[in-house]
Amino acid sequence: MPKPDYLHFFIDPNRCIGCQACVQACTECDTHRGESMIHLEYVSRPESVQTVPVVCMHCEQPTCAEVCPADAIKRTGDGVVQSARKPRCIACGNCVMACPFGVPEVYEDRKIMMKCDMCYDRSSVGKKPMCATVCPSQALFFGTLEQIEQLRPLSKPTNRFQFGGQTITTQVYVMLPRALATRVPHVDVAAAMDERPRNRALSLKVEPDPFAEVEV
Repeated sequence: MPKPDYLHFFIDPNRCIGCQACVQACTECDTHRGESMIHLEYVSRPESVQTVPVVCMHCEQPTCAEVCPADAIKRTGDGVVQSARKPRCIACGNCVMACPFGVPEVYEDRKIMMKCDMCYDRSSVGKKPMCATVCPSQALFFGTLEQIEQLRPLSKPTNRFQFGGQTITTQVYVMLPRALATRVPHVDVAAAMDERPRNRALSLKVEPDPFAEVEV
């Protein structure tokens, strides 16, 4: 049964609080019980504790599948990119190197690539993926476009990402500030690589020692 086409996966990085509830819930998914296919990344660890959940974006033209020499990675008719099929996967790691979002992982002990499949056993029957059911801040949301517009009136979902000269369209949406989303047609992911850290001055105020004149 395909995933209902009116239901979508949304990520709102601004709402992630780094609680790791999604990571723990992911281990309970029946398709990969015991392993978490989601992880948290720091946006800029030297400057902030802000984290963002990383899941498979389910590209419309998945690069991981295109570079697989064994044809082990399949995309369902409703657009969900599956983990590698065990009988075919040769654990070469091509998909790991090719994915622009850094999602696939090769498990050496089992010689297979595994990744987020949007809890397909759940989402294909209209249920929320495990991570979206437990996220306390709704940084991960599974629902309709109408619902997300009502819940996030100051944000706008986008599913177009720019990597150099390549534009990638995905099944998963990322929430952007509405003012920014109206100015740019896509998210330029590689642009952050050209950013230079801002100059920061460290100033420490030294308080006088109240016991400096006290004789012991």
